[in-house]
Amino acid sequence: MSEIDKKTLQNLRIEYSSSPINESAVDPNPISFFGKWFDEAMAAEVREPNAMTLATATRDGIPSARIVLLKGADKNGFSFYSNYLSRKGKELAKNPSACLVFFWPELGRQVRIEGKILKLSKEESEAYFASRPFGSQLGAIVSPQSQVIANREVLDVAYTAYEQKFEGKKIPKPAHWGGYILNPIAIEFWQGRESRLHDRVKYVLMEKGKWKIERLAP
Repeated sequence: MSEIDKKTLQNLRIEYSSSPINESAVDPNPISFFGKWFDEAMAAEVREPNAMTLATATRDGIPSARIVLLKGADKNGFSFYSNYLSRKGKELAKNPSACLVFFWPELGRQVRIEGKILKLSKEESEAYFASRPFGSQLGAIVSPQSQVIANREVLDVAYTAYEQKFEGKKIPKPAHWGGYILNPIAIEFWQGRESRLHDRVKYVLMEKGKWKIERLAP
């Protein structure tokens, strides 16, 4: 495979021309403002608008990132589900600081959310697990996420075995799987603008749950 031509990359440009963000006119609550933007992403038919990059780091600060799906957003934070024994799960167990990033190219928008992550309650995780399709439930049981496996057949054989075991039965949530919630301390909204003079408005959590709103240079 050949290297990507440097000039090709340098010439990949998109000129943004979207509605501006005025920090003096945005919603005082960033969760409400996020909800507005999310609704607009849905209306624009953004593919998987709930897809977000989750960045974690080891205790020593070695970072890693991957795409996960948002499954809840309210005053308490932003929630998703995963395998507790995966790489992300092990990193979060030792360093709960994390960052989420949404990118909606159709709207020229990004949202970046920083905060601390906690596990959701067992009851919440069980309720969501019960709502998942049968195949997704089996996948959570079968996959030793992030671990090295010999080949694809390992997964296929295990899936078939559990499929037969649980045919017509309720599948219990495995102990190694469940939900997380990120409690935000900072949320930045990025809107692409002309000439790369983008709008960046950041909410910073202050005392007593109040949010300070700042404009950042692009």
